Amino acid sequence: GADMMPLGAGAIAGTTFPIDRFMVAEELNFGTVYPNSMDAVSDRDYIIEFLSFASTLMMHMSRLSEEICLWSSTEFGFVELDDAFATGSSMMPQKKNPDISELVRGKTGRVYGHLMAMLTTAKGLPLTYNKDLQEDKEGFFDAIDTVKFTLAVYRDMILTMTVNVDKMAQAVSKDFSNATDLADYLVRKGLPFRQAHEVVGKCVAYAIHQGKFLPEISLEEYKQFSDLFESDLLAALKPEHCVEARKSYGGPAFSENEKQFAIGDKVLAVQQAKLEELQSKL
Repeated sequence: GADMMPLGAGAIAGTTFPIDRFMVAEELNFGTVYPNSMDAVSDRDYIIEFLSFASTLMMHMSRLSEEICLWSSTEFGFVELDDAFATGSSMMPQKKNPDISELVRGKTGRVYGHLMAMLTTAKGLPLTYNKDLQEDKEGFFDAIDTVKFTLAVYRDMILTMTVNVDKMAQAVSKDFSNATDLADYLVRKGLPFRQAHEVVGKCVAYAIHQGKFLPEISLEEYKQFSDLFESDLLAALKPEHCVEARKSYGGPAFSENEKQFAIGDKVLAVQQAKLEELQSKL
């Protein structure tokens, strides 16, 4: 819809003069023209579609914002934002607030509102143009500004963010997230998963009672739950092994991540080429 030229449709029914709409469209770099003049003056689908796209994008940015808010908290401490993208608390001097993430999370509702406003404005209109449609612009332009702000600021915020690798490594070493890997270990030894699940449940209960995590239990202790546990068990429980073992396409294995990085680079290159082509036309 956005690449279809409405010029020449007139107020509703075109014109009696011998104009060439296709020539004008070519001069202005439109892909085509609206084939129906009544549709040309009343269609706002392209605005609704953009606002829908913007809402979906902001939804994902809001989810990322929630992660940043959690990860940067004292309780998690996984990341630390650069001072340029955070502020101090008005009351508590020790706080470093992730304001950008909170603002983006809040502005997501603002973009949602523009989409709902446009859908509501258009839902009861008869053909063709109605003055109600002048309401399409304010929300449309504000959504563009909001998305541009979000992407531009988030780019710089992520690039300047410090990742606390040691804190993250400690988090995955001091929990029971490798319990599934313990069950998979038994399955590879030939035990049906249903039984492996039961064995691992007993191992976890034992570890909790001992005040330990799974890698801290000795092989001798494990053997009281199953004779299938062997000397390769403790290596299988290491976080690095748990990650690398998930080599199915799209999984977190290091080799799979490299594939996704390569795909991302190709996508960015294609988009950059399209942007440069558009800029050359303008």
